[in-house]
Amino acid sequence: MELRFSLAPDPDHETSEQGRKLFAGPVDFVKGVVAMSGLPPADRLEVCFAGRSNVGKSSLINALTGRKALARASNTPGRTQEINFFALGESHYLVDLPGYGYANAPLAVVQKWQALLKQSLSGRQTLRRAFVLVDARHGIKSVDEEIMSLLDASAVTFQCVLTKTDKINATERARVLDQVRAKLAPHPAAFPELILTSSEKSEGLATLRATIATLE
Repeated sequence: MELRFSLAPDPDHETSEQGRKLFAGPVDFVKGVVAMSGLPPADRLEVCFAGRSNVGKSSLINALTGRKALARASNTPGRTQEINFFALGESHYLVDLPGYGYANAPLAVVQKWQALLKQSLSGRQTLRRAFVLVDARHGIKSVDEEIMSLLDASAVTFQCVLTKTDKINATERARVLDQVRAKLAPHPAAFPELILTSSEKSEGLATLRATIATLE
């Protein structure tokens, strides 16, 4: 039976509190990594955030953590080719992957980043889930499918998170959900629930926090 990719349900009070407490605690930038040798010890559960440039990834990470400038957005190709690790207390790493999809990024930079990403994704036993961010105004693009195929090949479960859902109306939302579900269907690593978010309106943040806090 084909996965339907339903919308993730709102968390109950207990899991909502679990998520709130995780992100209300200390959140510290650990390091930016440009080579496998620089990865921190795999001593805690990790989740990573991936998304094409300008998808609203930095805004979402800042909204989740309640910090205005924890993750910095850069619109300069090649400027943010680091994998940034943030510690959520002592229990989790939140990993911010560089934005992808810059048409004018130097080929050598793109190839180096792709190689590092492949190595880090397939080599981290503590990585529990990748959250692939997709702009709700545009749906899944070919560059998103590339990262999803990489996650399939690395056997890393990924969950699709739609951003900027406040920018579309109900008709557009129904259309983009149909497109996203169709594009996700061939991917074996895709988690069968979607999370809809708006950083500006704080929508979906409790669901995403609870999802991360309850991973094992």
